[in-house]
Amino acid sequence: MTTAASDPVQWDPDTYARFEAERDRAALDLLVRLPDDLDPRVIWDLGCGDGHHASLLKRRYPRAGVHGLEQSADMLAGAAARDGTVHWHHGDIAAWAPEQAVDLIFANAALQWVGDHEGLLPRLAGQLAPRGVMAVQMPMAFETRHHTLMRAVAAEGPWAGALRDVPTIAPLLSAETYYERLAGTSPDIDIWSTTYLHALTGEDAVLNWMSGTALRPYLTALEGVPALKSAYLEALGEALRRAFPMRSDGVTLLPFPRLFLLARAR
Repeated sequence: MTTAASDPVQWDPDTYARFEAERDRAALDLLVRLPDDLDPRVIWDLGCGDGHHASLLKRRYPRAGVHGLEQSADMLAGAAARDGTVHWHHGDIAAWAPEQAVDLIFANAALQWVGDHEGLLPRLAGQLAPRGVMAVQMPMAFETRHHTLMRAVAAEGPWAGALRDVPTIAPLLSAETYYERLAGTSPDIDIWSTTYLHALTGEDAVLNWMSGTALRPYLTALEGVPALKSAYLEALGEALRRAFPMRSDGVTLLPFPRLFLLARAR
């Protein structure tokens, strides 16, 4: 995960990992779509988070030099403790400039935090070695009901002033636009979307889910005013409970759409 270099969002590895199995599903679905003939020497996992997927890539391609790029120091510390065979880097995707061409760029649930996708995706693809692959997964979350509620509640309470200018994720481009922006350098492009129906358990399951990712900018902005932070979370939790009621079996169902993109260089 990453944010703009000027954005001091505080990420909580423990909160993020609370729904690790659900979050991991999309990354694994992306990994299995990597070309069978790919034999990379240089791999970068952009927005590598706690390093889990970079470690998987190292095990899958043991001869490759695997690099993980992450802006959260807390996340990066966990990644370094997880695997000493991966090269870990503290940095921002928007400023990333590798020293050599890359055979595999892997970006799972990270690029939605980076702006200017019209320019970003072609720039990343331009770092690929011949026949290199860029594999991307991004939540299509902006238009979802829970994200819409997150923004609506943020705009209507006593906390609204503190949250007014806090950036959250932006809408993704259309699949057709991503294809168009990559077609000039990548003759082999595969784009698809999937909606996962996550069966979450526990009280305030959707609020807890969002607390690990989407809510981090808001929670960071309210860190110094705990009363406002608690009040906002209570109001949002109430709205989410109405929108996503817990079933009699204790399960709360959360539909979550994601966009996948594989592009291979000439």
